[in-house]
Amino acid sequence: MSKDAVNTATAADPTAAPVPADAGDAGYSKDLKARHVNMIAIGGAIGTGLFLGAGGRLHDAGPALALAYLVCGVFAFFVVRALGELVLYRPSSGSFVSYAREFLGEKGAYVAGWMYFLNWSTTGIADITAIALYTHYWSMFTDIPQWVLALIALAVVLAVNLISVKIFGELEFWFAIVKVATLIAFMLVGIFLLATQHEVGGGTPGLNMITDNGGVLPHGVLPVVLVMQGVIFAYAALELVGVAAGETAEPEKVVPRAVNSIMWRVGLFYVGSVVLLALLLPGSMYSAGESPFVTVLSKIGVPAAGDVMNLVVLTAAMSSLNSGLYSTGRILRSMAMAGSAPKFTARMNRSQVPYGGILLTCGVCVLGVGLNFLVPSQAFEIVLNVASLGIISTWVIIMICHLIFVRRAREGLVTRPSFRLPGSPVTEIVTIVFLVSVLGLMWNDPDVGRKTVLLVPVIAVMLVAGWYGVRRRVERTAERELDRMGGSAR
Repeated sequence: MSKDAVNTATAADPTAAPVPADAGDAGYSKDLKARHVNMIAIGGAIGTGLFLGAGGRLHDAGPALALAYLVCGVFAFFVVRALGELVLYRPSSGSFVSYAREFLGEKGAYVAGWMYFLNWSTTGIADITAIALYTHYWSMFTDIPQWVLALIALAVVLAVNLISVKIFGELEFWFAIVKVATLIAFMLVGIFLLATQHEVGGGTPGLNMITDNGGVLPHGVLPVVLVMQGVIFAYAALELVGVAAGETAEPEKVVPRAVNSIMWRVGLFYVGSVVLLALLLPGSMYSAGESPFVTVLSKIGVPAAGDVMNLVVLTAAMSSLNSGLYSTGRILRSMAMAGSAPKFTARMNRSQVPYGGILLTCGVCVLGVGLNFLVPSQAFEIVLNVASLGIISTWVIIMICHLIFVRRAREGLVTRPSFRLPGSPVTEIVTIVFLVSVLGLMWNDPDVGRKTVLLVPVIAVMLVAGWYGVRRRVERTAERELDRMGGSAR
């Protein structure tokens, strides 16, 4: 229900028991600690987009990929900073869906929630596909069908999510530790190779690796523009901080620290890693089929480099799947309490976990297992494109919500916290324009991007049809909630 309704009820009876601004926020435990949320923020910023995807992008775009990561990272930070301000205004496990309900109405919450579900359910398919592919790297698993490995991975992560939010947070904490430790170790090795001018792949590392191989833009500007979609996908999951805030006891302390740390992590881990990779080997030596870190380490003869990095990439994919089930469970529960998602997705188990929404996401992922059975070589690429649409729409909705929030604050209707997005409303508008531009520029890529853009009207038709299917239930739910609030006020 809307915050306005809650405020009205509270004003009518100041002695009434406080009611959550979003009915979907009731019933959660507050078991996530500061270290969990901090590591969820790190885990969201570091994933397969860097460990695996950077290789193919370096090959296509060259050293300018570092600039693409920096530009997209700045806009990603703006999005998370805006979300962080909304979280401190009103923490909610429904996160941006709850804010969309307050500032855009039920239609806005409906679009925000289902596009986010589209994002994570398809990302989940990509993750279990990736896990199966990475597991096939080891000879002892090559005889096991790809779809069987995908199903096993899904079952394991599902079990972890259903136990308790504390177990989820603990697992994400250790996943993030593995990813960060690996990146730091690689960067120390890379800096050592540069400082000692140690030969890498038959060449001497340094600026000459860039200047002697076509410069910063060896293939021109267009490839850099085309990789923007993939770079934004690499930053997906940063918004998890907003969802996790609803299950932490002190969001006002935890969230600002986690959000502010994202910027330097992006600069250090993404931009720093890509610059190092470009200084160690020419872009043409990297490929989409191999982690760029494995490429470098294999060139200097590090034993078992492929095995170690494959394990890390496997960890990153498991982390992403884990986060996807966690966030969609909370988002779908917020929607179900308002009537715009199936009723069973509002259900919680004894451990205060919204298992209904988690199981629905798993159901879509099972379809992904079928995709792995039918077209194992194309499964990853198919779902990756659909997921990118969900990410862009989610970020745009967050910025629109923040714009309306700031406008209401100026009208004296709400109060902005001290932790704020700088440069409003210019920051939001520029970010929205950038994200929509990335969507438009995808049309220049006939093989992948154009097919993705053509999905937009198809998804729009499905959303409209779905809204007409649930709108009466949404209206009835809102009326019941208002009647209940009116009764408690009396």
